[in-house]
Amino acid sequence: MDEDDRHLETTGVAPTDNAGLLIARIAISRDREAYARLFCLFAPKVKAFVMRQGMGFQAAEDLAQDTLLTVWRKAELFDPAKAGASTWIYTIARNLRIDAIRKATRVRDLPEDLWQGEPAKPADEQVIEHQVQESVSRAFDRLSEEQKTILRLSYYEGLSQAEIASAQSIPLGTVKSRMRLAIARLRTHFTKA
Repeated sequence: MDEDDRHLETTGVAPTDNAGLLIARIAISRDREAYARLFCLFAPKVKAFVMRQGMGFQAAEDLAQDTLLTVWRKAELFDPAKAGASTWIYTIARNLRIDAIRKATRVRDLPEDLWQGEPAKPADEQVIEHQVQESVSRAFDRLSEEQKTILRLSYYEGLSQAEIASAQSIPLGTVKSRMRLAIARLRTHFTKA
């Protein structure tokens, strides 16, 4: 009898409760084989359970996976004195299903213009936006690699000049010079255009 088996004896799980023993092994040693067996045993049952309650196939499949992922994450919270393993798993599934219904209800209760997305832009606005993006891309391509890197880190990653200097292992003054030169080149490109 190994240490995990001795510890399983102290969990309070009945030796006949296979699912409970699997959960205990997951909680004690993060046993992936035990999780795989538990998943194969319960994923189809949970999926069928929520489909009988009106949930669609794909949503039921997602919920079954979320349920068993929650079992993996919270296995140490399973208490066999309070409920059997299957009851605990179905309770998790039920709670996730209720959360999904509440979330869907909240979205439906929003004003229609908020959840239907942006209306399509008129064609002329789309063309202008595309031309501006192409112009910016061309101007950006004319910068040196060092200048491109500085601008990406600053504007896309949101790093400060000091953080860029540290990340690139270059002096702060070099970062400032490269940024100033890059912006001047971009400005020149757009004033000529």
